Amino acid sequence: MSKKGKKAKTPLSDEEQLLLFQQKLLADEEVARKKERLLSLFLKDKLAKEEHNSALNLNKINTQWRTVLREVKTKELHKDIEILSQTFERVVDCKDSVIKSLARDLSEAEEQYAIALRSHMHNIDQLLALQRCRLNLLEENYSMELETLTKEFEIERKTIIEQHEKEICYLQDVFMAMEQNYIDSEYESKLEFQSMWDDLKNKNIEEKHFLRLQLESVVEDLWRRFQDALKNYTDATEDRKIAFETLKVKDEKSSKDIEVQMKRIQKLQDSILILKGKIMVHSRESEEQNQYIRDDKELVLVQLRKLKAQRTHVREIAQENLVKLTLESNATLKVLRAIVDKGEKILKLAEICRKFETEEEKVLPFYSSILTPEEQEEIEEIIPEELTEELAKVIADYIGMDNFWKRYNKVKLEQLSLQQRRTQLLEINGRLREMLKRYLDGISVSDEVLSQLNPLFIVNYRSNLPQPLSKPTTQPGDKKSSTTYNIIEAAHVISHIL
Repeated sequence: MSKKGKKAKTPLSDEEQLLLFQQKLLADEEVARKKERLLSLFLKDKLAKEEHNSALNLNKINTQWRTVLREVKTKELHKDIEILSQTFERVVDCKDSVIKSLARDLSEAEEQYAIALRSHMHNIDQLLALQRCRLNLLEENYSMELETLTKEFEIERKTIIEQHEKEICYLQDVFMAMEQNYIDSEYESKLEFQSMWDDLKNKNIEEKHFLRLQLESVVEDLWRRFQDALKNYTDATEDRKIAFETLKVKDEKSSKDIEVQMKRIQKLQDSILILKGKIMVHSRESEEQNQYIRDDKELVLVQLRKLKAQRTHVREIAQENLVKLTLESNATLKVLRAIVDKGEKILKLAEICRKFETEEEKVLPFYSSILTPEEQEEIEEIIPEELTEELAKVIADYIGMDNFWKRYNKVKLEQLSLQQRRTQLLEINGRLREMLKRYLDGISVSDEVLSQLNPLFIVNYRSNLPQPLSKPTTQPGDKKSSTTYNIIEAAHVISHIL
């Protein structure tokens, strides 16, 4: 027993361990494949049952829905048939009345046609009689003209035949003369050609004989040289020829040995290739399996990343949309509140302004156009050219504000006129104030009046205005300078005299 235990505990070699590991892997793969097959079969059966149940349920729903639709459709068709029958009866009545009226028209038309046919036949008979008379006259004229034409034709035919015969005789004579001339010229040209051909033939024969002699002498010289060169070559290469034959024998033996070795090498290479092919097939199968697994893993990871990215992107978009929506809603609420406040202010101002309206404004709140008809036509001609589509749409949206703008423009014009009147009154008030001040300065005595220039203030017959020292010299071409006069108040003079 101890020996058997020792034998069992002997360590396995690497190859045996590798084989065991491969067997385990194969067994695990087989188990996994069986599980996958069983799972796929279960899922296929389940899917087939679900499809069968869904098809049955769908058929049931369709049948019930068809019955409902048939009932609805039958009701609709009954209503349509009743309507169609009523319309058909109405149309038939109309058609009957039309047919009766047409029958009456047809009978009247047949009577009119018979009357017209009789008058037409009478007219045709008269026309036929006239046509027969015309045909008889035309036949007589035609026979007369035909006889004259036949006589003229016979005369012309005889003259043409005679002239044709004369021309044929003339052409035959010309043809014979030309043929004779052609035969003579042909004989002369043949003689000249024969003589020239003989001369050329003789010259070619002489040149050929001379060239043959020259070439024979050259060929003999070349043949002699070739024989001498052949003798020299055979004498010089006799030893090499013997060595070549011995080497040739050795080459044949070595070639046979090489063929035998090559066959052995080829057999070994074939066996190596077979083994390599088996190894490559096994490695490819394992690599393909691993690659399929890796590809599936990568696809799953890529899909997972895409789904995560889509989820984050959707969340970001939803967050951005929510922020935008809140901001826009707050902005719109503020704008709407401002509009409401503005409208309330306008309504309050309108109520306040209504108290200050005159009776004319209450009766006629909108003034008519101040423009003349000609100016109005010019504006209507100018405006369509300058308006664009967008501007026209905007103007169409604001047409309802015309009355408001009329009242606003009326108030604006009144405001401008009042402002202008105010400026005018302020200017008049300023002028009057200046005049009053001057008057008061003239009748009152104070430090301010004494410090300023005043023509009414006179002491010892002298004013405080500056007097000119010397008279300006006037030239004959110059204008006269304006002289200044001192004015003394009468009341002041009388007070001093008394």
